[in-house]
Amino acid sequence: MSDRGRRLAGACASTVAVGLLLLGGVLGTPAPREGSGGSAGTEAGESGEAAVGAYLHYGSPGVERMQELSRWLGGTELRAGHTYLPGDTWSNIEGAPASLRTWARWRNERADRLFVLNVPMQERNEAGVPDSRVAELIRSGARGANDHHFRQLARRLVDLGVPDTVIVLGWEMNGFNYTHRCRPDPENWKRYWRRIVAAMRAVEGQRFRFDYAPNRGGDAIAWTRCYPGDDVVDIVGMDSYDQEPGATFDEQVTQPYGLQQQVDFAKAHGKRISYPEWGLFRHGDNPEYVRRMLAWFAEHEPLYHSITDYCPHGVWQCGQNPRSAQAFRELLSAGPGGEPRA
Repeated sequence: MSDRGRRLAGACASTVAVGLLLLGGVLGTPAPREGSGGSAGTEAGESGEAAVGAYLHYGSPGVERMQELSRWLGGTELRAGHTYLPGDTWSNIEGAPASLRTWARWRNERADRLFVLNVPMQERNEAGVPDSRVAELIRSGARGANDHHFRQLARRLVDLGVPDTVIVLGWEMNGFNYTHRCRPDPENWKRYWRRIVAAMRAVEGQRFRFDYAPNRGGDAIAWTRCYPGDDVVDIVGMDSYDQEPGATFDEQVTQPYGLQQQVDFAKAHGKRISYPEWGLFRHGDNPEYVRRMLAWFAEHEPLYHSITDYCPHGVWQCGQNPRSAQAFRELLSAGPGGEPRA
């Protein structure tokens, strides 16, 4: 989904639709992590329970809306805070947006929270740059031309007190559109990813986890061709909306490079899975899709999952999916003891 769409995330906010998730299975209380409001322990999310969230706005309003959504769900705790760095200029990719302070404050209020940040690999990321120019930019990045931008971002996150941020780097790289796409030069794209990870890991105090998150399906290139290596990937994610390829949920699972292949690939490489983006789309208000996705999460226990909650994908800020919204609320609202019913 585009940065423009994400920045407009509340503009489509219709009235009474419904909420979003919390826990595609169980919520529980994960062991605390080191630093930032908790005693020593494991990283957030490592206890097995999925951290659940929603993308509601890229800036500070996203934090406020998470609180509102949690109340709508009867107190169900949203533990994954998910936002994006704008891909327009290098200064923004370096972490210039002031709203990062608000997200960092939210993260540090509870030890079991995750801060998930999508990070572009190129500036002008939605500018319609042709393949020939993208290939040049990839090769330049692979030679280290952009290392300093990513070191600066890493220092910014460490200084803000979120050194364990989950970095969704170069998301949907197997697609046709973003300037950080892989297809124009897959081998150098992998080298470029490796340079970025090396630059960010070199910053003192960091504990970042890097999430490799292609689109579901074949798209412009098989996402396995872009995988940069187990030593520079911590999580195998997938962005999966209710659209083709895959007219039914079963087809979305079994298609080449679909949900099942993601799970199998991650297991073979010893990685956790995630779903940074998911939601409704081409098939309209589809409560069966919502139920099946939540059941998939409960079965496969991703590190986190985050619905894209604006029109046409969402269920709380978007009023055009009332049946799906009802399914969300029924499955994920908190029970008498504060735990999700699902």
